Amino acid sequence: MSPDDYCQQKASQSGSSFYYSFMFLPPERRRAITALYAFCREVDDAVDEPADPQVARATLEWWRHEVAQLYAGHAQHPVTRALVPAIGPFNIQQRQLGEIMDGMEMDLSQNRYPDFESLRLYCHRVAGVVGLLAASIFGYHNPKTLEYAENLGLAFQLTNIIRDVGEDARKDRIYLPSDEMQRFGVSAADVLNAQHTENFSRLIEFQVRRVENCYAEALAALPAEDRRAQRPGLVMAAIYRTVLEEIGRDGFQVLTRRTTLTPIRKLWIAWKTWVSA
Repeated sequence: MSPDDYCQQKASQSGSSFYYSFMFLPPERRRAITALYAFCREVDDAVDEPADPQVARATLEWWRHEVAQLYAGHAQHPVTRALVPAIGPFNIQQRQLGEIMDGMEMDLSQNRYPDFESLRLYCHRVAGVVGLLAASIFGYHNPKTLEYAENLGLAFQLTNIIRDVGEDARKDRIYLPSDEMQRFGVSAADVLNAQHTENFSRLIEFQVRRVENCYAEALAALPAEDRRAQRPGLVMAAIYRTVLEEIGRDGFQVLTRRTTLTPIRKLWIAWKTWVSA
């Protein structure tokens, strides 16, 4: 199996909505974004899969060494080998890959966030930086597109946090800001014990409104001349905003359910968004 095939398999098997946003790209850009996505999946799995945090730290440290080897010209893993031809043309910097790993590592030492600003740092590292790299791979002319890309990454991560509240709670992780939970009368015990209350619904509705504003601000910042090049991000935004709509229709039941869209619905949204952008 070639490095590109490995990354393609990693992306398709994940079932992620991101996969659908890559489908219509030219081959060189599609290979680059698929390799970047596979890298993010690998380092995320390095943190999430081991039961022992020390094993997770050791695996993540291995990835830090492998990224250093990539930029020294000695990549060994299929994912880093697939990234080799993308580094120069798409300006993928070692510092940025390191920042993504810094974000993943936060999950090993922090499972609560006192306020939104502290959560924003986490989101920047695990998603905002990815948004910047993705924008470079898709192509842009106007530097303002980078503002759009980072804000869109933040919106994606906040959507993931809302969708995965229950799943994260089962790992003893609560990404909802503690001060906002307190404001709405929701305790950590309520979340950990999957107690869906009216206060919890109001808390999640507040989170959804903020994310909707993030999407609106991001899309408003996208310069018209870069809109077609950035269509993969627009596809993702359309899919993720549909997930938010479904969460609202379901009464914000995110503690015991994980809202997903069917593959055929994602494909339809992707095609419709691509041709109309």
